[in-house]
Amino acid sequence: VGNPKLIPYETIVRATSGDPEAVEEVLRHYSRRIRLAALENGYVNTDTEDSIRQRLITALFQFRFD
Repeated sequence: VGNPKLIPYETIVRATSGDPEAVEEVLRHYSRRIRLAALENGYVNTDTEDSIRQRLITALFQFRFD
């Protein structure tokens, strides 16, 4: 049921509420995209990768379902 490429709504709700397992699931879901975004000259810049991960977590906690 649903699109397997999407994170389940329930997982997003739990992640925005601070559920550590749900946050990890979101990070895992986007890990490939994060790694690609952190590529510099063919190498992964781990500082950039960490920064993107942290910004995603921050955005999750700021997200509101209005």
